[in-house]
Amino acid sequence: MVNFRVGHGYDVHRLASGRKLVLGGVEISFEKGLDGHSDADVLTHAIMDALLGAAGLGDIGQSFPDTDVLYKNAYSIELLRKVAVRLKENGWRVGNIDATIIAQAPKLAPYRAQMVENIANALEIPPSVVNIKATTEEGLGFTGRGEGMAAHAVCLIGGSS
Repeated sequence: MVNFRVGHGYDVHRLASGRKLVLGGVEISFEKGLDGHSDADVLTHAIMDALLGAAGLGDIGQSFPDTDVLYKNAYSIELLRKVAVRLKENGWRVGNIDATIIAQAPKLAPYRAQMVENIANALEIPPSVVNIKATTEEGLGFTGRGEGMAAHAVCLIGGSS
């Protein structure tokens, strides 16, 4: 019998000067980057939380705590690879991922294909099952004012029970 589970992830980081902007493992030229213990890749963090949650394996804070120097400035795509290993060890396979980045700027469409490729490669899944979208909030809220970025992700995983 196949067992299916759905997961949801959400992450947010503030924008700060002197930081690189990394989304989906892609370094994007922008005057500010996301502030955090790791590279603060909100997209990859939301995806990791969705996958870990669906599998009942906690969240990224439990797996990669910001109190651990091992994860200081960590490249989140490498952390996603570790999540993929944990999923496989627990008998889960990724069915699909659908994610949305919420940011007023910069325009992200030119980077979407590389983000999809990076995430698919890290999880060893076809790019066709990874969907990434971006939206603004029309100037409303902290993302609309350019104070930070957020991301939501949902996933479907399956395994034998």
